[in-house]
Amino acid sequence: MITKRKVLNFINSKNYKPMLQKELYKALGLKNKTEKKELRKILNDLLYEGKLFKDSKGRYKPISKNMVIGTIEFTRNGTMAFVWTESGEEIAIPAEKAGRAIHKDKVIVEIEGKWYDIPEGRVIKIIDHGLKKVVGTFQPIGRAAFLIPDDPKIQYDFYIPIEFFNNAKPGQKVVGKILKYPTPTKNPVAKIVEVLGYADDPATDFPTVIVKHDINISFPNEVMQEASKIPDKVFSRDIKNRKDFRNELVVTIDGPDAKDFDDAVSVKKLKNGNYLLGVHIADVSHYVKEDSFLDKEAFKRGTSIYLIDRVIPMLPFKLSHGICSLVQGEDRLVMSLTMEINKDGKVVDFEVTKGVIRSNRRLVYDDVNALFEGKEEAIKKIGDLRKELLLMKELKDILRKARKERGAILDIEGGEVKIILDEKGHAVDIIPRKRGEAEVIIEEFMIKANETIAEIFHHLDLPFVYRVHEQPDPDTIIQLKNYLAALGIEFKVPKKIQPKVLQTLLEKTEGHPLRGSIEKLLVRSMKRAIYSATNIGHFGLASYAYTHFTSPIRRYPDLIVHRLIKKFLTDNKKISKKQLKKLNEKLSKVAIHSSKRERIADEAEWDYIALKKIDYISNHIGEVFDVVVTSVTKFGMFVEIIDKNISGLIHVSTLDDYFLYDPEKSILIGQHTGKVYKIGDKLRAKVVNANKTRMQIDFEISEA
Repeated sequence: MITKRKVLNFINSKNYKPMLQKELYKALGLKNKTEKKELRKILNDLLYEGKLFKDSKGRYKPISKNMVIGTIEFTRNGTMAFVWTESGEEIAIPAEKAGRAIHKDKVIVEIEGKWYDIPEGRVIKIIDHGLKKVVGTFQPIGRAAFLIPDDPKIQYDFYIPIEFFNNAKPGQKVVGKILKYPTPTKNPVAKIVEVLGYADDPATDFPTVIVKHDINISFPNEVMQEASKIPDKVFSRDIKNRKDFRNELVVTIDGPDAKDFDDAVSVKKLKNGNYLLGVHIADVSHYVKEDSFLDKEAFKRGTSIYLIDRVIPMLPFKLSHGICSLVQGEDRLVMSLTMEINKDGKVVDFEVTKGVIRSNRRLVYDDVNALFEGKEEAIKKIGDLRKELLLMKELKDILRKARKERGAILDIEGGEVKIILDEKGHAVDIIPRKRGEAEVIIEEFMIKANETIAEIFHHLDLPFVYRVHEQPDPDTIIQLKNYLAALGIEFKVPKKIQPKVLQTLLEKTEGHPLRGSIEKLLVRSMKRAIYSATNIGHFGLASYAYTHFTSPIRRYPDLIVHRLIKKFLTDNKKISKKQLKKLNEKLSKVAIHSSKRERIADEAEWDYIALKKIDYISNHIGEVFDVVVTSVTKFGMFVEIIDKNISGLIHVSTLDDYFLYDPEKSILIGQHTGKVYKIGDKLRAKVVNANKTRMQIDFEISEA
């Protein structure tokens, strides 16, 4: 009998020479049709699994030691691509070495050298095409047409034969199903399967983002059926063996638009002067059982996605807005962490337990902030909780001071804005989003809870999912130094970068007109925080162990952490060495997949915000704004309307002189006038164009 193992062992053997399919029939002694059919299936499976590959002549070859398999992702400018393996390894691929691979293809890469500090390779085989659909603009040319992708990472335009127009009109946003992928001489081919509408119609923004990032907005039937069987309330049988916090003053504090409440808090002052902080998190794992349909779908999604005016949840609303949401006045099952914290912000004692709470009040950030400011309306509304809220503020100050002293980065606001939409989805205003004391209270309490849980698992050396953040690369810090130098800000780069250095920099630039741009560059200079089964600490928070424990309704790693807490801390289940090894392997896969899904969610959110910003500025064409130069290039200047966080380009061709670019000083110099444009310059600029298809806003300098 022919088996997958037998075939793989044969192809990986020392004496094997690459063979065609018919040669393998003979070499393996296969004579009847059934055996040959089984071999074809095995070979196809092994090809898809990346255990072997076919060369250009159709011969089957083993994967050698200097080859890896992963998903290719191109950069926006198309000059580079990066392949990510299932184990999280990253390989750089210069565009000329990508072959005919397109964004999201599963490929085999041969390692050829180094690109900075990571391997560099060449694509030698496309195993599978990740993109099945593409969203873009329909552009007819004669009796044919092209679909111009919205995503600049897709380097090809798609040819649309006339029979596949599907009544699309010039300039409309469309969804194309890919029929043929690129060849050395031909563009890829697609057929229009959906017409979304015109780009300036806000109704096209949502489906554009959904198709571009291949996001599922509905749940499979089996998931919804499973969710329908979950009860709407907590029964007495659910409360057995749980600590009862229902007589404690427990509250939730969230934004006014929040629908799912997965964290609640309580604070007491103890007789010894210490604080007892309770962080109670929705016990989602009680309802979402391991390997259930709900669990598999939650893993697949990885995270909820928030798009200004809507949410694509990780779990059905029955759970996320219902039984798992810590709504006011209702009994809810929780995982509770109570921490005794001293006046130096250190946890001197803790307890992790399964619990039950009844939220006393659903508080809103704005109301709590108004109470702290002494506003009469807020005092009338929530004044009965003033004592408890002031105690929370007191503890927040202690925790924040302790984090600052150990060197954590505290002051990154991120230039966040709130986009106001009308009933049709048009952006009618953009206002800065500021954090008040209430937001910082919840942030500090959640950070302390996440650190405490991570430290427990780290000290016990148990399998776990950490939230890790590597130190920044020296090269990116040098770029930050050069940027600051162009602004006239001196920044000494020490041999070893500590987060405290960057925090000092943020304090130094407080009130600077380009503070938002400095923050953005600082964030870009640091690596992305990711999930990992191995603890390497969290640079930005200056934490030696950190995790995500506090949002299991909307993040899959948090749900996994809850299961691990039950397995090792509250239920004390015995686990063999073999099971431990298997669990570690599973957690590694969960961490890598969750990091990928988080990245997709972030990109979808950024794209949706960018579309709404362009929609907003489209209604202000011809208007003049105060802008600040955030970057200078040989082709012009990028400027930003600071209070709107809207960026665009002043192209060098629109300037009233011939300008040369000085790359060392990062300035543009007028050859006749001697006029110099540099980073940090404040200008008056007129909006002249806003294009959703190219995701670009153009300005011109105005004397008005």
